[in-house]
Amino acid sequence: MEDHPAAATPLLSQPGLGAALTSRTLGAFSSQVQAVAVGWQVYALTHSAAALGFVGLAQFLPMVAFIFPAGHAADQHDRRRIVITCQAIEAFAAAFMALASFAHFLAPGMIYGLVALFGICRAFEMPAQQTFLPSLVPASLFPRAAALSSSLFQVASIAGPSLGGLLYGLGAGVCYALCAAGFAIAALATASMKFRFPARARQPATLAAVFGGISFLRRRPTMLGALSLDLFAVLLGGATAMLPLFATDILHAGPWGLGLLRAAPAIGALLVATILARYPLGRHAGRWMFVSVMIFGIATIVFGFSRSIPVSIAALAVLGGADVISVMVRSALVQLGTPDEMRGRVSAVNMLFIGSSNQLGEFESGMLASAIGAVPAVVVGGIGTLVITALWMGLFPGLRNLDRLGDIKPD
Repeated sequence: MEDHPAAATPLLSQPGLGAALTSRTLGAFSSQVQAVAVGWQVYALTHSAAALGFVGLAQFLPMVAFIFPAGHAADQHDRRRIVITCQAIEAFAAAFMALASFAHFLAPGMIYGLVALFGICRAFEMPAQQTFLPSLVPASLFPRAAALSSSLFQVASIAGPSLGGLLYGLGAGVCYALCAAGFAIAALATASMKFRFPARARQPATLAAVFGGISFLRRRPTMLGALSLDLFAVLLGGATAMLPLFATDILHAGPWGLGLLRAAPAIGALLVATILARYPLGRHAGRWMFVSVMIFGIATIVFGFSRSIPVSIAALAVLGGADVISVMVRSALVQLGTPDEMRGRVSAVNMLFIGSSNQLGEFESGMLASAIGAVPAVVVGGIGTLVITALWMGLFPGLRNLDRLGDIKPD
């Protein structure tokens, strides 16, 4: 990392950037509060672990089903209006959940249906929202803007579950009411953004058009290498899925220890993202990405072997911080290296990779842990991440030799 002339430019002086960051942060915060409230309420109503699994499934399946049409829609229609519409629907749905909770008629089946509605909204919202930053800031400022956005997202990831857990003591309705207000303010912030969506000739929703993001990535090995490296790293290094088991059976820490372990990756990510917002990556961004993924794998191995709470927390914080660097490079490649008319569809593929790696990573970790034990599963995952990193360095020399992020241009 090195200082850069762009670091002297005040980021928030860029028109619309403050509104975009406010919208994304409030949306993420409200989603985190909602996730905590839904989990607690569903379990209180059903006392079933399987019911909690159905909540995740109800949100994940709509995303898989709609993410490619959503990417196509983001490239054909006004992205700002798509995000406003989704956030407005989320605000009304959260308000209904609040009223239904206060009136005590919100049943598990209704919750699953509403969670599925949120899943559909986010499938359309995320690819459109991901295109905002490169439309609002010049390429030279994009790494800093992405780092600031990541910092605020990590703050939301830490504060949302904490506040959601506290407010649930006052009732699920209070949590949902807060979510409704957060989504509504996010929609207003998005509406205040002034950039225009360029007029384009409409493309019919053919299979080739809808899945155009995949075809685009296949022709760009550097971008595909970055996305697939992150996919396999998170898929194999899914240590966070095992945190309840490690806290209880290995570290003997109890609920307070689990809370610290869960917060550690976000705290590490927040620290590194804050540094990158002031001192963005300079030269050799591709090498920084590979080094960060290697550190991610090593930290996973250290966590697997650790029997000390402080060491485990430190390993998870390093893991979270290393992941931010990888995310930063991938985000710059996807957003700056993609023509504007393709950004929605390529962002949709990126979102699918992220969602799949997180969900499948938890599944892989759970299945492997049940077969060989939690510690061997985490350690093997970390080793697998190192092996994949070494292979990808040879398979994708363009990614390894990537230099300044601000110099990335659509090809």
